[in-house]
Amino acid sequence: MRVGFVGAGRMGAPMVARLTAAGHDVRALGRTEESRAAVTALGATAVADLASAADGADVVVVCVFTDDQVNAVVPELIAAMPTGSVLVLHTTGSPDTAAALAESAAPRGVAVLDAPVSGGPHDIAAGAVTVFIGGDEEALQRARPVLAGYAEPILHAGGVGAGQKMKLVNNTLFAAQIGLMAEAVRLGDRLGLTEQALLTALPQGSAASAAMTNIARAGSTGAFIAAVGEFIGKDVAVVRGAAAELGTDLGRLEPLVDAGL
Repeated sequence: MRVGFVGAGRMGAPMVARLTAAGHDVRALGRTEESRAAVTALGATAVADLASAADGADVVVVCVFTDDQVNAVVPELIAAMPTGSVLVLHTTGSPDTAAALAESAAPRGVAVLDAPVSGGPHDIAAGAVTVFIGGDEEALQRARPVLAGYAEPILHAGGVGAGQKMKLVNNTLFAAQIGLMAEAVRLGDRLGLTEQALLTALPQGSAASAAMTNIARAGSTGAFIAAVGEFIGKDVAVVRGAAAELGTDLGRLEPLVDAGL
């Protein structure tokens, strides 16, 4: 398939590498000579503008960091995408952003899937990153050969925006689990147990979780929070805003989330 790609950075680069290795014709945006050289090294065709990335594409993948960045690139992409193509948004952001973009794309016959990922570059490189999908089932099937190049499992959560909602709940719970671990370390300290001892033993017990495993790999709760705080904090801010718009909040997760940020 012909794939347009915008955002070949920390998360996007291993996606591009796997797509080209799978035989897809990938046209990746590079705004500078350095970035164009980087995507060329991944096996993609480097292009200098958004329209060239989208032109003739079956699927266009956007993997940028914020909603503002999404809104800055997607309208121009949609304008250049052919009828029947699919836009995949890997950015974690507001469900309303995905819904608004899907509405704007529909008159052109372009389908939008919000598809935030759960995992890191190493998961993408292994073809095992989790993707939560919001959007039309038929559009998902059209995009699946591309997504399957780097994602497993691919989980359809519902209509447009549902993927974002699922990811936001996931990351809120993840932040709360980090907060729980921080509190557990403080309890262990009061009981005379070192954090290193806890991180060696607890992942083998019934309290084990993905958050705990990642913290143990980082070496300490503080080191892990320092590494992921910016990413988790952004997502938690989005979910707090979305919850407030619906007249609710994070409930009992709130203090644990604060402890994990």
